[in-house]
Amino acid sequence: MTLDLRVLGPVRLLVDGRAIVLRGAKLRALLAMLVINRRKAVAKTTLAKGIWDEGPPSRSVEGLYAYVSNLRTILRGAGVDDRTVLRTVGDGYLLDISEDQCDVGRFERARNQGTLALSTGDLEAAAQCFARALSEWSGEAVAGLRVLRFADNFATDMDERRLNAMADRLDADIGCGREGAILGELVALTAEHTVNERLWRLLITALYRSGRQADALAACLRIRRNLADQQGIDPDPKTVALEEAVRSQQTLPTLPSSPGATTRDLPDLRRQAWLRVGDDEPIAVPAAGLRIGRDPDNDIVLDDSWVSRKHARILARPDGMFIRDRDSANGVYLNGSPIGADTALSDGDVIRIGSTMIQYEMPDRRTPKPPE
Repeated sequence: MTLDLRVLGPVRLLVDGRAIVLRGAKLRALLAMLVINRRKAVAKTTLAKGIWDEGPPSRSVEGLYAYVSNLRTILRGAGVDDRTVLRTVGDGYLLDISEDQCDVGRFERARNQGTLALSTGDLEAAAQCFARALSEWSGEAVAGLRVLRFADNFATDMDERRLNAMADRLDADIGCGREGAILGELVALTAEHTVNERLWRLLITALYRSGRQADALAACLRIRRNLADQQGIDPDPKTVALEEAVRSQQTLPTLPSSPGATTRDLPDLRRQAWLRVGDDEPIAVPAAGLRIGRDPDNDIVLDDSWVSRKHARILARPDGMFIRDRDSANGVYLNGSPIGADTALSDGDVIRIGSTMIQYEMPDRRTPKPPE
């Protein structure tokens, strides 16, 4: 009997390759939470909050029992020993499955193998590992459940992991001399991710290695414009160095420029960063960062006469989160001191912009909330 649980797409349960019907969003949400936290006990209260999305009925834990019982019945009916796979542990439940028995586990294992192969310079093996990892996806992660907070956080994190695995695979393909074969894919990805510098660097490299220096330089100009128009920033030093190498017709290195970037670049779910403005609900910091200011086109709009129209920016970089003063009139203060250059943020830091206090949080390094 082969058990296969899938969350990198619609939530599915397969036994010996046969799809088992899972009726109802709450049942699928329960299974998704257990798969995401596989081999870890999840408290009943946490499961109830996740399923009812922080607004559970007064007797939600009792309601949870009905869904757990339903899931056990489905497992038994498919020939699975439900008491072994779905165990009661203390005041919660634990899904006891191996990494091979779920798509997210297989994805992570293949991605890590690809990262190791990149670090040793085995580009063919790396490309194959990343391709195998990406083949585990069958659509949007936990499709149909993203209205729930836990599902949206998981899907957001996995989207970033998937994109980084794509970039690592393309990086390895370029290193293997297949730049011409992937140009179309890179053009599509940069059109979708207009300020992702790593993808643009891959496109520039592929164009240049294909003998298209003019097109590579045009791509350098486009990423500069995109960053300036959408984020108000200049390219990072790696992008600038690549542009200079292309302009001066230097030979680019054969090995990927950043082996192992998949691991380093990941905004892991347990490292998700948040901003809390006053007593409001926390705001997740996406991979593109956040713009703060008085203008309505900012991500966080502060109605404060001491705040400039384009005041500050939160930047998500491979080595952490940073805050930048966008040449504001009254400055940006971090823990009471004015900042000059881009400044790294740590859990618990307090940012003052005008008269507004904003707290930077990484709650999953403490007691997770959110996500549960």
